[in-house]
Amino acid sequence: MRARARVNRKKVLAVAILLLLLAITIIFLLLNRSSDQPAAVPGIPEVKQELETPSLVTEEFTIPAGKTITELLAPAGFSPARVIEIREASLKVYDLARIPAGRKFRLLRQGETYTVFQLDLDPERYLEIDLTASPPAASIKSHPVTRQLVLVEGIIKDSLIGAINQAGEQDLLALMMAEIFGWVIDFYVDLRPDDSFRLLVEKKFINGQFSGYGPILAARFVNRNRVFEAYRYVFPDTGKADYFEAGGGSLRKEFLKSPLRYARITSRFSSSRLHPIRKIYRPHYGIDYAAPVGTPVQATADGVVTFAGWNGAAGRMVRVRHKNAYETMYLHLGSIAPGIKTGARVEGGQVIGYVGSSGESTGPHLDYRLLYHGKYVNPLSWKFQPAEPLPPRYQADFEQKVRVLQMLLLFPATYF
Repeated sequence: MRARARVNRKKVLAVAILLLLLAITIIFLLLNRSSDQPAAVPGIPEVKQELETPSLVTEEFTIPAGKTITELLAPAGFSPARVIEIREASLKVYDLARIPAGRKFRLLRQGETYTVFQLDLDPERYLEIDLTASPPAASIKSHPVTRQLVLVEGIIKDSLIGAINQAGEQDLLALMMAEIFGWVIDFYVDLRPDDSFRLLVEKKFINGQFSGYGPILAARFVNRNRVFEAYRYVFPDTGKADYFEAGGGSLRKEFLKSPLRYARITSRFSSSRLHPIRKIYRPHYGIDYAAPVGTPVQATADGVVTFAGWNGAAGRMVRVRHKNAYETMYLHLGSIAPGIKTGARVEGGQVIGYVGSSGESTGPHLDYRLLYHGKYVNPLSWKFQPAEPLPPRYQADFEQKVRVLQMLLLFPATYF
């Protein structure tokens, strides 16, 4: 009996020890659990509770005219002090005092907290400010751009812009082509119905939407049964680009054929013309181009500005001296471009002013004049010398690239 009693006491003691160890283990586990988590109940699966993160919401706005950044952000609850902090943080990359009307800006928020400010700078770039950083962090970012090579072709009926539009493209593409061939074709004077063109150009897309044109890579223009071709070549050593004929000859001449990319001639060079204001016959030693106020006026060749300002009946005028004893004059300007002053050097195609109606003028137009050895000559009939051809060291590389572009120009548009 005594032996059996001793065995029972040992069993009870072992069970007590096991229960004590189990209790200590449970207490230890409870003490080491996170205070916000409920204790697990034996036999019941533990349920994990996760806090939902507020989704990111984008609010987009179009900037109205005359609004400051403070006025734009105030409706969203930004205090003047907070706006100053944001503006100062962005100064290294962009001054928020310059916010052009018509552009879009976006505010991104999570819940009630604004986290990001974005301002479109152009179709491809935008300013982004991280509002969660202290101080806010600003950077310029780019939208992902996809590029597509397209073949555009058309036939002239009334104008180059009309033909480009008929081909489903925008006015800008016509101006780009006029700039390439502007040394050999005046796109108002020289065009005839049934002239034709084909060109290869890059089109850029952002999120599937057209955002602009890249460079024209090759173009062929038939004008009065004369064929003009242009092939873009990027110089390997400098990265600069220019257009050349298939054989490497330069499309450039000493002078552009017109100081405006696209305009209508209303009066030609004449030794006797009825003056529209004075009503007397007198020589008109220039070409009058009618164009809307503000149309850019370009220097027709490289040179040095010898006069820029008001010149009596000529109104606002710019005069440029060129090499080989040439001079050009640009009369009746509405305004003169920034940086254009006596002594300034200009390049052919550089904007030097804008069309207006200053001085003795009956309407918006440009009076363009050309002098050779101090005497007026007719810009439309004067024969200019071509510029230097492609340097021989680039010829082999250029010809290889031209062969590919020529084949692409021959493909039907449906292949693109």
